[in-house]
Amino acid sequence: MNQFEALVRLPRRYKRGLLRLADTVVVFASLVVAVALAGHWQTLLLPKAWLVLGVVTATTPLILGPLGVYRVVLRFMHLGTLAALIAGVGLMMSLLLVFDLALGWPVSWQVAPVFAMLAITGIGGVRWLLRELYELSRRPQRCSVIIYGAGVAGGELARALKHGGRYRPRAFVDDWRGLQGSLVEGLPVLPPEALQTWIERLDVEVILLAMPSVARCRRREILERLARLSIPVQTIPGAEDLVSGRARVSDTCDVQVEDLLGREPVPPFPELIQANLRDKVVMVTGAGGSIGSELCRQVSAQRPRALVMVDSSEYALYSIEQELKRQQRGIELHALLASVQQGERMREILDSFHVQTVYHAAAYKHVPMVECNLVEGLRNNVFGTLTLALAAIEARVETFVMVSTDKAVRPTNVMGATKRLTELICQAFANRGAGESRPCFSMVRFGNVLGSSGSVVPIFRRQIERGGPLEVTHPEITRYFMTIPEAAQLVIQAGAMSQGGEVFVLDMGKPVRISDLAANMVRLSGLEVRDDQHPDGDIEIVYTGLRPGEKLYEELLIGEDVIPTQHPRIMTSRETYWAWEDLEPYLVELHGAMIGSQHGRIQQLLLQAPLGYAPEGSLVDLVWQARHARPPVTPTATSSPTSNAVLLQESFRSSGPA
Repeated sequence: MNQFEALVRLPRRYKRGLLRLADTVVVFASLVVAVALAGHWQTLLLPKAWLVLGVVTATTPLILGPLGVYRVVLRFMHLGTLAALIAGVGLMMSLLLVFDLALGWPVSWQVAPVFAMLAITGIGGVRWLLRELYELSRRPQRCSVIIYGAGVAGGELARALKHGGRYRPRAFVDDWRGLQGSLVEGLPVLPPEALQTWIERLDVEVILLAMPSVARCRRREILERLARLSIPVQTIPGAEDLVSGRARVSDTCDVQVEDLLGREPVPPFPELIQANLRDKVVMVTGAGGSIGSELCRQVSAQRPRALVMVDSSEYALYSIEQELKRQQRGIELHALLASVQQGERMREILDSFHVQTVYHAAAYKHVPMVECNLVEGLRNNVFGTLTLALAAIEARVETFVMVSTDKAVRPTNVMGATKRLTELICQAFANRGAGESRPCFSMVRFGNVLGSSGSVVPIFRRQIERGGPLEVTHPEITRYFMTIPEAAQLVIQAGAMSQGGEVFVLDMGKPVRISDLAANMVRLSGLEVRDDQHPDGDIEIVYTGLRPGEKLYEELLIGEDVIPTQHPRIMTSRETYWAWEDLEPYLVELHGAMIGSQHGRIQQLLLQAPLGYAPEGSLVDLVWQARHARPPVTPTATSSPTSNAVLLQESFRSSGPA
């Protein structure tokens, strides 16, 4: 086999020369054998017969060369190569008959058809043999795979893999009984029930899922079945990527977690997705974040007049700006470094660009981080939203959509409490001064999004790559999940349906148990979960206990008053709210406690508001804990809480109706 590899590495011109020589030998042998099979041995004693055979043999490379036979790379042979060979042998047979006739038939005409069959078989057989030897030489370097799905995509994938250097397809698996037992691309089609047996028999290392157009719920069923086999599973790109040319069938990749959730996306309603975007100036806060950046992508696709992107993270803002610039959609892009806490800066931006629609996605969202940084969580989430809302009112923005979270429902953590408080702010402004020219305020509440920063899925992937263990807080903890593009689309469509003051709730499907998600990710990576039933498994799942403020189960609704909308995935609910006259003095007092870093008072105020806030433990704010770890120090000078409250009230109170 080493000699064959040396032959493969020869320069192309040398390999063509050897192939011409081989074809010449095959044609000569075919002529001699054809004469023998035709029963005309005696003609080989005639000099004229040898002249005929010699001329036909010598012209072999001259006939096959112009037909492109020697330009074909053997491992990429196709039906066109066979057609060229047949045409070339046909010309040689014609030459044999013409030359034989000219010399008085020293070789019988009966030899010609026998020669043609032998020459085609011989010349084609040499090429087939060389290709098989090449494939045989590479088998140790390629891992055996079974392709799940024997349809068009599966067949195309098998052809691509045969010419690649990574995988060696051994069989197909398909659910359709009509295909089972047949051959596709020369490979047997097996029933799913026989998969385990054939994996062991063929020493299969990977299963490739070639079903790009199948419904996601069906993909989930298949993947759950494959997860029990503890063999790596990869998939080909989706139908949209294949049709658009963004990916090829052979571009296999790891199974996406969206496939494990089995949720079918609903196409956006054009009249809703365009309502607040087309030919308008749109601003997205938190534009560099997971939801904010996807909102920017969705907004830019709807041809707004201008897109104003606001974020306090320089790199995140730069990244989304460069991505949208590369798409060259011809819209105005404005990337602005700013924090929503800066009231004057927000008013300046809204006024300067004449913003009409605002999507407010800027927030601190990581539960344990906000729990340990109580004051900054309030400053950014609550008072940042208040500052932006007041600026939007002053700038006469048309639509203000705030991105909320399921953690705002009966919150057990500070982050959820701050988000519920921001909902109260938007509700209060929406219900203040009906009929006046003010933004249409609405809130959109949904659960976890896949692939966002801090999401459990990329954390699990990293833990699997380093060999585990996978850390889950509790065996029974569940979460709702949604893809980032779907969440952004639904946020835009919900905002378009708003009449003012609604809390829109997105249909998140069924909640997913995190321990099941972790186990499936391990098994689909080709590994086994180590537990009591499998003590020799590869990766262990350990339970670390609930983190501060973490719930076992998330909810999406506070009350039961749920109203369907024209979109099947969006519901609306009008929930308890405070009038601005009641909320304003509360915010003044809360701001004073925040300025004075009065953590205990802040918690008391959060408990007093109609938030449903029910913390399950004591304060874990890092500054508060550090203070209580040593004797208190008497401050040299303090500002009066009353003066703080007065200053804040003056700052937030508008000169007229807001």
